[in-house]
Formats: sequence, structure tokens, C-alpha cells
Amino acid sequence: MTNFPILSSLILIPTIGSIFLLFIKSTEKNNSIKYVALFTSLINFFLSLYLWKLFDNNISDFQFVETRIWIKNFINYKVGVDGISMLFIILATFITPLCIISVNNHVKIRLKEFLIAILLMETLMIGVFCSLDLIIFYLFFEGGLIPMFLIIGIWGGNRRVYSAFKFFLFTLVGSVLMLIAIIYIYWLSGTTDVEQLYNLGIDSKYQNYLWLAFFSSFAVKTPMWPVHTWLPDAHVEAPTAGSVLLAAVLLKMAGYGFIRFSVGLFPVASTDFIPLIFTLSLIAIIYTSLVALMQDDMKKLIAYSSVAHMGFVTLGIFTFTHQGLEGSIFQMISHGLVSAALFLSVGVVYDRMKTREIKNFRGLVNIMPKYAIMFMIFTLGALGLPGTSGFIGEFLILMGTFKKSFLAATIASVGVILGAAYMLWLYKRIIFGELLSTIKKEIMPDLKRDEIFILSTLAILIIFLGFYPEPIIKTYAVSIDNFVDVYNSKIETNLVEK
Repeated sequence: MTNFPILSSLILIPTIGSIFLLFIKSTEKNNSIKYVALFTSLINFFLSLYLWKLFDNNISDFQFVETRIWIKNFINYKVGVDGISMLFIILATFITPLCIISVNNHVKIRLKEFLIAILLMETLMIGVFCSLDLIIFYLFFEGGLIPMFLIIGIWGGNRRVYSAFKFFLFTLVGSVLMLIAIIYIYWLSGTTDVEQLYNLGIDSKYQNYLWLAFFSSFAVKTPMWPVHTWLPDAHVEAPTAGSVLLAAVLLKMAGYGFIRFSVGLFPVASTDFIPLIFTLSLIAIIYTSLVALMQDDMKKLIAYSSVAHMGFVTLGIFTFTHQGLEGSIFQMISHGLVSAALFLSVGVVYDRMKTREIKNFRGLVNIMPKYAIMFMIFTLGALGLPGTSGFIGEFLILMGTFKKSFLAATIASVGVILGAAYMLWLYKRIIFGELLSTIKKEIMPDLKRDEIFILSTLAILIIFLGFYPEPIIKTYAVSIDNFVDVYNSKIETNLVEK
């Protein structure tokens, strides 16, 4: 297996599956398209698990590196993984088949085209987490805009066109500056190879400008306050599977970008901008939590909670501590599972009632006890209860933040309390109380078989990782140790040079 291009296979298999779908006739009674898409995504998931098995946790270097020359002396196709990127690939390949299974209930028209968009999205997401060349990374990173734009714009709600264009324009405009910065890096260093750039370093006098250019893209995609306004609109209008992919994986691409590129390439600038990141992260945590408390749409409430949770992620990354960085990565993986589960849970009741307004639901425990149990687990995971995966990430982030700034950690802790407030209040309003007279058992049956499978799979993982986070932490621990050591040495070298 040493010569087998396993990463390229992971990138290409979903695209190959989408090509097969093009030649299958699409009819309402033809389930072949669903099976082909599901089979393709499952092959990729099991291949990613095999990659994880082969991965050596004891070394920090990039592994399974593949290099191909595309344009000599300019663009090289180079992919590889370390402990930081490994888990995000697993997350992407795990979430995709769950999205495909869920389309049985959520997508009624142009199913074949929808599944093609999902598979192409998987190719681009995996490509982002594997890329070791800035140009290749940019192509995968921006390429993901196209299928998600189509998913929102074609299969979304009543305001789908507005939301799709808002999503597209916000993220595209932010990334134009990043492209200019990549070209400038090539002009300075003569390469866009990430490993070479790590070794060469970038002159500190250029780092602040380049950091801001990359920040303009990652801040929008994370999304950070105040460029977060596209996210609630996109989530509300997107179909359930689109919301799941957006929250579970696409937001993590920016968090990963902050670690791999913003900090990795520009450590001096990253240190200079700590106050900016801390300020924006804390505003996101507190402000969007308060906004979430005011929402009357379940999907929009969860969307704002995603902004708050990603605020914890950026806060942890820029502590530059072992605990902060480890907590940020764990938080992204946990949030990928919890947010996917919450959006799927909202999709369950929306399919039955065709509304997401909180006021239209009450007392669901009386007729949907299985749903009430599942939704309780996801609610507890979202608010970070000990024993769920959400607790591990937030706890590590706060530990790292306390080491850096007592004030910042105290303010962030208030966000944890607010998170518990809006999630428990949401649960109380829709689950407990007397059943509304407008809700009939005939139109609100309890969870179906495929819904039980999807939600129980996520619930088991959320609880398992809450009690036993070792498999996740062990994967990236050595990479994070090396990352922090390299960062500290570069900062010390810069101080000596000054």
C-alpha cells in the first residue's frame, strides 16, 4: 500500500460516483441513484477509516504525501495529511453518507442532481484538508462554493435565491484578497508549496498584510462577527442535508485554514493580531448567544449557536497553547457531530409540519418520545454537558484561554451559560408541556427507521467521545505539540532578530 495514492482516491471517488449518476435514468420509483450515491460515500468512508488505521500518531510529519507537477515551477498537485487534518477527512466522509440517507425525506425534486452536488461537495471538502500547495488549496476551498450555491439556490426555501447569492458573494469577496496574497507569496518565495514555506519562513515585514488577506477569507467562512450575517440566512433556506454539510464540515474548513495557514505561515503576524481575534471571538460568543435567545425559528437559533461555538474555536486557536489548540480541534469535530444532529432533528419536525416556528410546537414528548430522547442528547451536547463531546472541547479551550487571559476566559465562560440558556429554553418550549391542539398524532409520527439510524449513530458518538476522547486527542496530540514548539521557536527567533 506504500505506493497506492490513497488520498487522491479519497478525493476522486465521490467525483467518479457523481459521473456514474449522470448515466442513470432518474424517476420517482428508481432508487438506483440513491444506492449508487450511498455506496460511493460508504466506500470513501471505509477508505478514510483505513487511512486512519495506517496513520502513524507518533510522528508530526505529513504522511501519504503525493506530488504531481501541473504547471512547472508554479502549480504542483501536492496532498498529504498530519494529525490535524486527518480527523477532518474522517468527519467529511462520515457526514456525507448520513446526508445521502436523509434525502429520502427532505428532497422531492431533481434528486439525482442533488446527490451529484453532495458528492462533488465531498470531493472538494476532502481536497481542502489534504492540500499542501496554496494554489491547490485555494481551488478546492473556493470550488466548494459552487455545489453549495446550487444546493441552497435550487433546493432551498422561499428566499433561496437571495440566500444563495448572499452566501456566494460574502465568501467570494473575502477570498479574492487571499488569492492576491497567494500570488504575492509566490513572488516573494518562488513557491506555493506549504512544507517549503514552513521551512523558508516569510519575512516578518510582509506577514501582517498577508495575514489580513487570509483572514478576510477565513473570517467570513468561519464565520466571525460581524461578517456572520450570511450564515443564518443560508441555514434557514438550505435543505436539511445542505445545512448539515454547511455546519458540520464547511465551517471547519476556515478553522482548519486558521491553524494551517494563518498561524503556520504567519506566526509573527498571528501574535500581533491576538487582541483582534480575542475581541471578535468574544463578541461572537456573547452577542450571537443573546441573538439566539431571541429567535422564534428553530433553524435560525441553531445557526446563531454555530457562530457562538466557532467563536470558541478561534479563541482557542489564538491562545497558542497546547490545551487551546487541542480544544479547538476537538470542538470542531464535536460541533460537526452535534450541529449535524440538531439540523437533522429540526428537519424531522419540518418534514411533518412544514414549519420551523417554535410557537407551533409544544408537548412533542407526548407523541414523539423517541424524538424527545434524541433531541435531549443533542441539546446537552450543544450546551457542553460533562459526558458529551461538547464538554471536552470547551473545557480545553477555556483552560488554554485562562493561561493567556483571565478576562477573556471569564467572558467566554458567560457564553457557556448563555448557551445552556438558549438550548434548554428551546427544548422546554417544543418538547414539554401540553400538546398543542393543532398537532395530531397522525401527522406527527415518531421517528422512522432511517431517522432512528441516523440520529442514534450521532448520539452514540457524541456520548462515546464525551466519556472517551482518547482516539481523537491521540491522533493530533503529537502534531499539535510540534506545531506549538515550531511557533514558539519562530517567535523567539523573531525577537532575537529585532
